[in-house]
Amino acid sequence: MNLIDTFNLDIRALQTFVAVLDEGSVSRAAVKLGVSQSAVSHTLDRLRNALGDPLFVKSGRGIAPTRYAVQAGPHVRQILDDMHSLASGPPFTPETTEFTFTVAANDYERDLLLPPLMQRLRQQAPGIMLQVIASGIPSADMLRKDICDLIISPHAPEATDIMQRGLMDDRMVVFYDPQKREAPESVTDYLKADHIALVFGSGEKPALEASLSARGLTRRNLVTVSNFSGLPEFLRGSDMLATAPELMSKHLLRDFAWAPLPFSYKPFTLLMVWHRRNQNDAAHRWLRNQVNAVAATMNGLNG
Repeated sequence: MNLIDTFNLDIRALQTFVAVLDEGSVSRAAVKLGVSQSAVSHTLDRLRNALGDPLFVKSGRGIAPTRYAVQAGPHVRQILDDMHSLASGPPFTPETTEFTFTVAANDYERDLLLPPLMQRLRQQAPGIMLQVIASGIPSADMLRKDICDLIISPHAPEATDIMQRGLMDDRMVVFYDPQKREAPESVTDYLKADHIALVFGSGEKPALEASLSARGLTRRNLVTVSNFSGLPEFLRGSDMLATAPELMSKHLLRDFAWAPLPFSYKPFTLLMVWHRRNQNDAAHRWLRNQVNAVAATMNGLNG
């Protein structure tokens, strides 16, 4: 086996490899990198010679990565992360720093934690802007590809390059309009009722649905919405039930009564999730501490 020619593995070549791997297209990678298609093709040829593998082959009208390229992807990303971390940049000063911090969160986590976080930022770091995107059931690639800087979710992607920290505990309860009905007293009452259910925009269902199916239980989901914000108006004035986190009684579902589920269902922990490359970044660490402080304050109020 030939030794790898390290002179053909400069940072630009590795960035080109990752761009083609992410985009699945030489032309789209060229646009992403701001270079010509011929420059991307030339770099890929250098990499093929250095690594002794085709890396990408024709597949229909596009290209597909070889097994080697797929397996090398995480290693190349880590090399790039390590190289970027060599330059830590200027010291982080919250009062004067200006940048946008992107957080992926569904409306439950968004409404619970991010408004008080924004209040802190306006007071302590007025130059930091907050961008919130939907997380659905989050994936590691959301962090690896810089789609977001931080994820707040009960669902942490399982990967060695993903870090996490628990923020607060919650549990699923059943909400209802007390003007129209009483709380279900038994599993039978719960299953007989009409329900407002949740299916995320990407198609994933909450873990509760899988838990019910595993127990052989079936409920009638009369209405399905793509986020928790869709629950209140369907719930108001109806005898339907909505199963949602208890802490939503503090904001989005504050106008409704709630009761514990009439069957056992384990609590969950709301997590803060980030990529390992940001573990020691001063600005990122400061912002994580602010999120944690918001959660700690809310934990104190709930205690």
